[in-house]
Amino acid sequence: MSRARRPVEPPRGGPWDAPLEAAPLVFVDLEMTGLDERRDRVVQLCIERVVGGETVERLVSFCDPEGPIGNASIHGIGESDLAGAPTFAELAGRVKALFEGGILVAHGASYDVAFLKAELARAGIEWSAPHHLDTLHLSRRAFNFKSHRLSILANELGIECKAAHRADNDVRVLRGLFARVNEVLQPKTPRDLWHVHTGLAHARPEVVAGLEEALLTGRSLRLRYRPSGRAAQEIPFHVTAMRTELDPPMVIGYLTHSRGRRELRIDRILSLEPLTSPGSS
Repeated sequence: MSRARRPVEPPRGGPWDAPLEAAPLVFVDLEMTGLDERRDRVVQLCIERVVGGETVERLVSFCDPEGPIGNASIHGIGESDLAGAPTFAELAGRVKALFEGGILVAHGASYDVAFLKAELARAGIEWSAPHHLDTLHLSRRAFNFKSHRLSILANELGIECKAAHRADNDVRVLRGLFARVNEVLQPKTPRDLWHVHTGLAHARPEVVAGLEEALLTGRSLRLRYRPSGRAAQEIPFHVTAMRTELDPPMVIGYLTHSRGRRELRIDRILSLEPLTSPGSS
């Protein structure tokens, strides 16, 4: 059975190849009347443009859906909340400006992208975000939890979640989750995070490069590795061969403390760092 085709990479240069701490990241959460962007509407939004962990611009607002408000038992937004709220079209210019030159970050991002595109189109604004970061993919790779719903992740990771399914609360949780994912994956650039696609058996190029350097120099590594269905573990590892032509790609070597031979899926290596000086075992 063939695997899904990998999407085309983001364009080279900034912001995707900027150091992660310097890249403009645009965290977004939407509450909608339903799940079909063709007929459902946004009833609340929160968008925060962040650089180096600092919020540089923020927009949070209820939105008049100009029709039924949907299931209030899910989003918790009632008619009184929407009284006097602007329509999405009235906010559309500010929304588009917040994303200019930035990287969209969301949880289950395909829904947010689809609704933003549809709402902006209704306002006469052409917009798309073919490349973005999805914390759902990132959390599935980094953590072994039974559920990766945002509220469950907040509970598992000890992130404050005051009011689930409110856009401003969910962006706060989203940013906390993003920080925790980065602690595990240790990316240098947004592009490195973009390469984390669960289900595609795709190895991050930065990890492949680190393994190739270790093979060339003879330096052993400390790998943070997450087997399928299990929590991440640290492995002291010496690389003896690589099979990047395989699907999934594999690295072959031995455990430095026991000399036990191991073959590891490269796409499941979360991070790596030097363990010993070159030539040591």
